[in-house]
Amino acid sequence: MRSIALTIAYEGSAYAGWQVQPGQLTIQAELERALARITGESIRVTGSGRTDAGVHALGQVAGFQTSGTMSAEVFQRALNAELPEDIAVLSAAEAVPDFHPIRDSVSKRYRYSMDDSPVRDVFARRLVWHYRRPLDEALMAAGATHLLGRHDFSSFETAGAPRPDSIRTISHLSVVRGQDELRNRITIEVEADGFLYNMVRAIVGTLVEVGRGAQPVEWVGEVLKSADRSQAGPTAPPQGLCLLWVKYPDRIFVQ
Repeated sequence: MRSIALTIAYEGSAYAGWQVQPGQLTIQAELERALARITGESIRVTGSGRTDAGVHALGQVAGFQTSGTMSAEVFQRALNAELPEDIAVLSAAEAVPDFHPIRDSVSKRYRYSMDDSPVRDVFARRLVWHYRRPLDEALMAAGATHLLGRHDFSSFETAGAPRPDSIRTISHLSVVRGQDELRNRITIEVEADGFLYNMVRAIVGTLVEVGRGAQPVEWVGEVLKSADRSQAGPTAPPQGLCLLWVKYPDRIFVQ
């Protein structure tokens, strides 16, 4: 059996998330249906992570095994001909036979987009959280520094799939306001070696408490040390979240 790795972009508004769910429209199910039509095989697609309902991706990575002989490039073209317009396969590559998109990943980066203008941008409503009140991005950025490094992130984990532990390493966490016509747009980017369920959205909700002046900068560190989800801010809504990319060792892909 061959392993094929896909890099996928999708606008997740119409979907109940990545994972197959009975009676629900999902990204995984759409990919598996397309592959069945192309190959005649019953193929299970595994993603690098299970994005939630309404969450988007610019660089989700997924893998599947096939006994077919068509090249990775042909798989890409065939899938894009079969998939709906809000899902696109950006690239396809031959991978080592035991490739696993979750186990083999080294790091991931997410972006969360917000708009703090008084009037919503109707064209961005599916991609941005419209907060409606002004936020201080400098205070949010200062609070974010407390989360850099290796920590127990239990305070930022919603109960979900069981995991061995809640320890993760955040290597990058930035809060940046746009310029000119995007001056009301705030983007938060988080890179880590792995993420807990709703971790990014809980971090965003916590930083917003600082940005709106409800909590001091130091409070973020206190929340982290508490290892208690009830001490953190609310979970930010899904539409602002986008998986930017997933990084893998070079040995995964067959030259």
